[in-house]
Amino acid sequence: MSAAGKITSMMRISSLKKLVTDSMAIDMGTANTIIAVKGRDIVLDEPSVIAVNELSGEITAYGRDAHDLLGREGRDITVLAPLNGGVVADFERTKKMLAHFVRKSKSGGSQMSLQAVMSMLGDVTHVEQRALLNAAEDAHIGRVFMMEEGLAAAFGAGVVPRDKRASAVIDFGAGTTNIAIVARGNVVHSRSERIGSNEINLALANHLRRHRGLQVGEETTETIKTTFATGFMPDDVSKSIVVRGRDVQTGSPGAVEITTGEIYPVVEGIIRRIAQVISDTLTELRPEVASDIYDRGIILTGGGALLDGIDQYLRNFVNLPVTIADEPRYATVHGLLSMFDEPELLEKVSRNEFHFLQNSEIPFEA
Repeated sequence: MSAAGKITSMMRISSLKKLVTDSMAIDMGTANTIIAVKGRDIVLDEPSVIAVNELSGEITAYGRDAHDLLGREGRDITVLAPLNGGVVADFERTKKMLAHFVRKSKSGGSQMSLQAVMSMLGDVTHVEQRALLNAAEDAHIGRVFMMEEGLAAAFGAGVVPRDKRASAVIDFGAGTTNIAIVARGNVVHSRSERIGSNEINLALANHLRRHRGLQVGEETTETIKTTFATGFMPDDVSKSIVVRGRDVQTGSPGAVEITTGEIYPVVEGIIRRIAQVISDTLTELRPEVASDIYDRGIILTGGGALLDGIDQYLRNFVNLPVTIADEPRYATVHGLLSMFDEPELLEKVSRNEFHFLQNSEIPFEA
């Protein structure tokens, strides 16, 4: 081949490489979608919401741009979450949202992603799994692996895939709480409940409306939860903040002062429900697994793990050591990303897009 021919060939190869991007890890959650790319780590972390024009049905904004409109939308604009409880509630809009996020995550003008691994709940149905898979395929991802969320969170939290002893990982998300007991790179027991930290927001909003006569939006309840609320009885119950919103009786702008002692029972009611689910799940373990968990305790992951004092509350409730993973919000996506360094393990835990979970009622079809 001539020198000119070699140069032309190299240019064609270079152009072809622009059609693919490094392997992607995608954690599509009820509250946020987080995408990491092999070699680049976290490249996208945005709210899983869209803004829709009610007249035309057109999506006008995605992710952070849409979330910034929440509570202050224009007259014909509605902010929606196309995922609910960790599963697809609106397929067409989920597909468009994922495609938008994937495009934002790519570099070098690439048009197609070589492969991606996505998380899904342990009790996901075949229909829900297929909806997620189709959304990923329509986002121009070449090959898609589906991996159980609890297992990904465990690996991202530092659980060694080849460790024969069991580890317990609780992924406390916005819409779901996922409990996974992992040993030798497999989920030996799991449970998913459609209750998460969003329940705290709803409980706070209900309390303020019913008992203080103040209607507040999601941005306000999220701020109260993340900066003021606590999952364990506060030392200073008189600590207070002023909350602003809409007076229920007059309809005018209003404000009330609330204390940590006032809202602690509201938050504790939600945390107690989650703690009870964890406690009940631990009673279902085999003796050897229970012995391992007694020694090792529980690892917390997910955005809900950032609630002040939640580890202390759970520690007292289940009488086991409870630790919070480093960067708990990113544990799942980091666990997904690590699978590209373990191709044999990736095939084992997900096989391919037609693999069904062990607990699925639908049999595996080769």
